[in-house]
Amino acid sequence: MRISRRNFLQAAAAPLFAAPSRPPNIVVIFLDDSGWGDFRPFSKTAYPTPNVERLAGQGCSFHNFYVTQAVCSASRSSLLSGCYPGRTKVFGAHPPRARGLDPSFATIAQVLAPRGYRCGVFGKWHIGDQEDTRPPARGFHESAGLMYSNDMWEFHPENPERFRQLPLQFWENGKIKIDRVTPRHQPHLTTWYTEHAVDFIRRNRNDPFFLYVPHSMPHVPLFCSDKFKGRSGKGLYADVMMEIDWSVGEITKALRSARLDDNTLVVMTSDNGPWISYGNHAGKTPFREAKGTGFDGGTRSACLMRYPGAIKAGTVSKKTFCTVDLLPTFAHLSGAALPANPIDGRNVWDLITNKPGAKNPHAYYPFSTGSNFEGILSADGRWKLHLPHPYRWLEKAGQDGAAGKYVNRSIDLSLFDMENDPLETTNVLAKYPDIGARLQGWAEEHRRQFYTAA
Repeated sequence: MRISRRNFLQAAAAPLFAAPSRPPNIVVIFLDDSGWGDFRPFSKTAYPTPNVERLAGQGCSFHNFYVTQAVCSASRSSLLSGCYPGRTKVFGAHPPRARGLDPSFATIAQVLAPRGYRCGVFGKWHIGDQEDTRPPARGFHESAGLMYSNDMWEFHPENPERFRQLPLQFWENGKIKIDRVTPRHQPHLTTWYTEHAVDFIRRNRNDPFFLYVPHSMPHVPLFCSDKFKGRSGKGLYADVMMEIDWSVGEITKALRSARLDDNTLVVMTSDNGPWISYGNHAGKTPFREAKGTGFDGGTRSACLMRYPGAIKAGTVSKKTFCTVDLLPTFAHLSGAALPANPIDGRNVWDLITNKPGAKNPHAYYPFSTGSNFEGILSADGRWKLHLPHPYRWLEKAGQDGAAGKYVNRSIDLSLFDMENDPLETTNVLAKYPDIGARLQGWAEEHRRQFYTAA
């Protein structure tokens, strides 16, 4: 068959899209207590975050991304297991030596490893501090970091006796590397996690990998290395955020140097909203309340995703989805089998890539604080129902590392129109009784399934 010169030139000029020769690498950067407005482009910060901005420019900023519970262990457990806290019974923040996530619930690493993935975690674990619930037993080939929050140590200003008998330790590949973490170690945490992550990328460039970087910062007590201390000119919290931005840059630079950019999904988000009790040592959120509550200031986290060729660069999405959806979505991308245990998440890749006509496969997402089930959000993000529940309200913020004062408040049965009232200010239950009744029915169904004793 004869090919015209015009058709030949058009074919030669067309880009060639070849299917990846191996499953995509997956990198998840998970911050601790970072506010929705802590980075550009989500808000105009008083300090620069060029690497996060660059990541956003190369991918998509998701404005309606949620965690299941605005507290450390519960949030991380949902991310790694794809399950709601009501299913795993991982509630709140677990203390040292806690059992954590039961091994009967597979982690993302245990899903991906049989597919040939090398799995590494460098940072804060906080979903189990016993031999069979630490990273080496949960599918991770390499690991380094703290087993729980960096404030659970003998230098805690309010309850040091609680942690004095169990010193904060730094672990590496299943062994204790630093038996007693002190204030001289904490300034190095962000750097150490980053160096481990970069080294992991370099050594595993020829194999598919899952890299999980759950930073200890900006959870209090705040620390940053000498290279960023005072650099922002806007206080310690800003210095810490600039160092995290540097870490994002080092990780993405390592991917670029290894020529892995085009076949790597990068996800960046936070475990929950800011711990506003700490005032100038806490992040910012434009939404109601913050960490430790079921309001959007606690459960809505800024999220960025980059995957060239699949996620359109420089875009913003208002699609609603949740951390529980990442495990099944990663399984879909990698060709891995879902775990044998039940999960609650669903594959939302069509939502992430903005496929025309894509709809969220859920009806709703539940939210809770501790073991208290507090309500549900419709999966389209429009309607949010609060069941009657107490919550903490900040009366006075602390300063320079000191905690502020909370008081107890309560909310009655309330329906909020999140499209027109994202700050959850006006109860519209009387105006939309049919919608309220539908969400109440889902809430009751969820309560029966997950919160009623057998």
